[in-house]
Formats: sequence, C-alpha cells, structure tokens
Amino acid sequence: MASPVLGVIANPVSARDIRRVVAHAGNLQISERVNILVRVLQAARAAGVERALLMPDRAGLHTLLDRQLKRGDTELPAIELLDLQPSSTVEDTFAATRLLQRAGVAAIVVLGGDGTHRAVVRELVAGRDARNAPLPIAGLSTGTNNAFPEMREPTITGLAAGLYATGRIAAAEALLPNKLIEVSVLDGARPPRRDIAIVDAVVTQDRTVGARALWKPQSLCAAYFAFAEPEAIGLSAIGGLLQPVGRREPGGLSVQLAPDARDALLHLNAPIAPGLVCPVAVASWQRMVAGEPLTVRAEAGSVALDGERELMFAPGERVTMTLREDAFHTLDVRRCMAAAARDGLLATRFPTP
Repeated sequence: MASPVLGVIANPVSARDIRRVVAHAGNLQISERVNILVRVLQAARAAGVERALLMPDRAGLHTLLDRQLKRGDTELPAIELLDLQPSSTVEDTFAATRLLQRAGVAAIVVLGGDGTHRAVVRELVAGRDARNAPLPIAGLSTGTNNAFPEMREPTITGLAAGLYATGRIAAAEALLPNKLIEVSVLDGARPPRRDIAIVDAVVTQDRTVGARALWKPQSLCAAYFAFAEPEAIGLSAIGGLLQPVGRREPGGLSVQLAPDARDALLHLNAPIAPGLVCPVAVASWQRMVAGEPLTVRAEAGSVALDGERELMFAPGERVTMTLREDAFHTLDVRRCMAAAARDGLLATRFPTP
C-alpha cells in the first residue's frame, strides 16, 4: 500500500496587494510563513503522513524550510518539491494544483488568502474526475482579506489533514461541500469565457485593471455572493450585513449597488478591508437560486473574483452569474478533531497490569 501523501500550496506573497497600503492589513514575513508551514507538517507527520509535495517558490520560503531540514528535524514528513519552474505569479498555483492532482495526493493544505484558495479551487473544478474521490482542500488564512480560509492554529489543521490523508477518518465525515459563483462572458461569436469565485464576484464599470484589488466601493455596480457572513472582512461583508447567507445554506445573494448615492435604498457601512469601513450605496438585493443564471446589467466593465479584477467585458458581451452548489470540498477540521477524540485516533493505550 502506498504511503499517504499530502499536498501543500503556500503562497509566499499573499497579503501584498494595494489593500495593505490603503488599509491597515498585516503582512506575514517569510520567516513566519515558514513557521506556519513547519507546524502544519509536523502535525501531519504525527498523524502518520510520511510524504509531502510542496509548490516551489522564488521568494525564499523553501530555502528557509530547507535549512530546517538540514538541522536534522526528524519530526517532518519527507518533503519533495513539485517539478515546476516558479514564476511568482498565480500560474504557479494553477500548475501546482494540476501536478498535485496527477500525483494522487489525499488532500491539499493551502496557505494564502481568498485569491490563492480560488486559484486552487478553479483547477480542482476544471480537473475534477467523477470516477475518483473528491480532492479536498484545508485552508489557512495568510492573505489580506480572508473570508474563505479559516483562522485556525496550523497545528490543528495539520493534524486533521493527516488523519484524513491516512484514511483514519472517512470522507463522509471529514469533508464538507462548498458553493461557488460561475461567471460566464458571452459574445455569441466565440466560446464563452468562464471563471469562478468561491466567495464573491463583484462588477465594476471600470474597464482598466490598474491595481487588481478592489477597495473603492464607489466604482462598484453589483455583487454576487456564494456566501456572506456578517463577521467577514472584505467585499462579502456587504452581503453579510444586508442578508446573511451561510456557507452550508442553500442559495446565494445578489446585490445591486447605486451609482448615485441619492438613488440608494440605504447606505451601508461595510468593513471592505482591514481597518477600512466605507459607506456603500445599496439599490436592491435578492436571493440567488442554484443553477439559475442572473444577467449582469452593466454594459461594459470588469469582474473582480474574490476581490481581484480578472475578467473584462465590452459592449455587446453578456455576463451571467450562476450559483453552483456542492462544487468542491473542504476538510472539516472541527469534525475531524471531534472524530479523533471520539475514536481515540491520537491515543496510545497501554495494557492493564
């Protein structure tokens, strides 16, 4: 039987977009990212994981990790780098996800913000094979806006991922289904352009990319949420403070914003970035039903996926937003650790004298 393998994608440059400058977001140094990574891997090894496949990088993350290995740390799994030449762009995450799928890892631990997790999920959804078990992700928050990944001690996430990877917790108990927003741009003459958002897809009439991250609510004209929690930070806070929609709750939320504040139904003070609470002019909102596409009203502009502008559309092109349920899976760390306690998965019992 092959030894369990865990995949790891750690974005060395998450939390370095413009929102860190205009707001008061933190910025994890490489040394702290390595500490997080070591804690994940040590815990996964304690749970029985013998090998880990890591995405290489050019920012120094693996160099510092390698120093840890050279000190003879035997509490880590055998670590192998994926065979790819890093470019320090999102293409690294896309390529690493594809390689981890082909390598047959049991799960992928992701260190990053909403954008990094979206990139991983995009490739998992595109490469999904119905014949195989779903490949889940376990997310750790190291980005600017972190509506999707959980704020959790990396040791606990590593333990849960290790217990699942070694087969001691069944998928039916360990995994949770997640929603996403599918964005389609159609012009009639060419095949549609498609992408996804795992939290929110936000439309702005600004057709220039400029800074990829959105942080000025005055430029927004509509927002579509797979889920929206009132305690979230980022653009999804708009939906969360209007009409909360849970991650596991059916349906999503569509919000139309008013270009002229005088036409708004209400003004909402939303925390759209760390330390940045801005008034947002809301015109209307409605629930989204899974599988029913909604047409974007703007004639031209751009679509930001989980906070970053990714898709441009011109006059004559039609943009639709469709909620997809049960689209990908995440590791339920809480339930995994509850199962570990219930079944004694981390206990060693000694014979009674």
